[in-house]
Amino acid sequence: MSQQHPAAPAPHSTAAAVADRRDWWRDAVIYQVYPRSFADSDGDGMGDLEGIRARLPYLRDLGVDAVWLSPFYASPQADAGYDVADYRAVDPMFGNLLDADALIRDAHGLGLRIIVDLVPNHSSDQHEWFRRALAEGPGSPLRERYHFRPGKGEDGELPPNDWESIFGGPAWTRVTEPDGTPGGEWYLHLFAPEQPDFNWEHPAVGDEFRSILRFWLDMGVDGFRIDVAHGLVKADGLPDLGAHDQLKLLGNDVMPFFDQDGVHAIYRQWRRILDEYSGERIFVAEAWTPTVERTANYVRPDELHQAFNFQYLSTAWDAKELREVVDRTLEAMRPVGAPATWVLSNHDVTRHATRFANPPGLGTQIRSAGDRALGLRRARAATLLMLALPGSAYLYQGEELGLPDVVDLPDEVRQDPAYFRGAGQDGFRDGCRVPIPWTREGSSYGFGSGGSWLPQPQGWGELSVEAQTGVPGSTLELYRSALSVRRTRPDLGAGESVQWLRAPEGVLAFRRGEFVCVANTTGEQVTTPPYGRVLLASGELAESDGGTKVPADTTVWFTAI
Repeated sequence: MSQQHPAAPAPHSTAAAVADRRDWWRDAVIYQVYPRSFADSDGDGMGDLEGIRARLPYLRDLGVDAVWLSPFYASPQADAGYDVADYRAVDPMFGNLLDADALIRDAHGLGLRIIVDLVPNHSSDQHEWFRRALAEGPGSPLRERYHFRPGKGEDGELPPNDWESIFGGPAWTRVTEPDGTPGGEWYLHLFAPEQPDFNWEHPAVGDEFRSILRFWLDMGVDGFRIDVAHGLVKADGLPDLGAHDQLKLLGNDVMPFFDQDGVHAIYRQWRRILDEYSGERIFVAEAWTPTVERTANYVRPDELHQAFNFQYLSTAWDAKELREVVDRTLEAMRPVGAPATWVLSNHDVTRHATRFANPPGLGTQIRSAGDRALGLRRARAATLLMLALPGSAYLYQGEELGLPDVVDLPDEVRQDPAYFRGAGQDGFRDGCRVPIPWTREGSSYGFGSGGSWLPQPQGWGELSVEAQTGVPGSTLELYRSALSVRRTRPDLGAGESVQWLRAPEGVLAFRRGEFVCVANTTGEQVTTPPYGRVLLASGELAESDGGTKVPADTTVWFTAI
């Protein structure tokens, strides 16, 4: 019998109705908070749990259902907390366990659910297991909990295989033994050298993570976002991949270190644990797979609840391409009974206001500001389109303000580990992680009283919550209106299909019950048929005899006739 979290304060009545409904996750709007960049309560320039807690009413009023917190565990911060040293402790930069408990209680009191990041593919090299494995030397039983292998070559001077790190360079680092000499063994790290991969074939690893799940479930969290959910199991024998650009294949092919079928047995075990707890707790997979059909394997009825739809995130602002990925997603999810999920931005990719400001084909990490006015117009339209689709949607902090990426950060302030690895990822994830602005003026535009860990651009205050609140047509008010409409209409949110309507080339139009969504992805104004009363539009509309004039790069919601 699991421990029950102490009763939370009496919730806000409207929020309580949302929090208590069944199958809440099938149409939930989940807001990602990147803790170090959301709100700083103590003036050290770094966001923290108390800062998030103080801003929870803002998130309730925005209209989201749940908050996903990126890692706040004890960590050396070699990769912004995705290198965990202690999965049951809060890093002092963010607070402590009492702060986490208070945050969960307050969120529940406001009718918000809390989802926390879980990082099971790898630990920090400062994790107790790994430190002891190095200190005890070759033959240590703890080395079996990671992937230690003898090197190739006469003296073991070559890596055990040809795998490359996602951050660039070899996926192996040679051990330095306790006496300072180069070791005969290497350890695997698909990411930074400070992030050694666990060996999930060892039973102690599974035991540990089942215990970690129960620790946080007993604290009252409502679910977990599983980092690198596709990476836990490696192919038998760790085979070479062969002579080609591995990094260009990521997400396009089954790799010997990603999307192995063995991961599903792990998640079936985890699901049984989650189902012991009341309150409809959920798992969300970060699973980069070659196809949406492979993604659907993670959300079968006895496994995880949701999986991020990275195929949708990577799709250009193009009606044909968008319709194809929407159809394929809905078709793939229908047989397993899982909701589709939709996402446009997160902490690892260029914000969609900047991505859509640039020509398509540049990928998800972009170094150019592009046409900012165009990017914002398309981003607003893309958001209304996303929120009209059946299933659950994820928002990334600051997108409701229309924030662009900061593409001109000086090299000396960058912290993304991929930036320092040369080959591999572009290393420009810092641009989407700049702390968000809350006020027009003041130290770090209201983020905190002591500056910010990444510098904010001049003019950031005009994009702030304060500057946009109550301003008709602002991006913040567009999001608030869209989430309010979505929450009150039974024909929005959960579902598994759309009814496509005839539309001009470059325009998407679909019906859901009495609701119609029209998205004009072209650079020209189009006139639509008379679908009914306009509920919401991402841009200014002009009336037309017998229809509605929809400007370029604009989405409109109608209540159907």
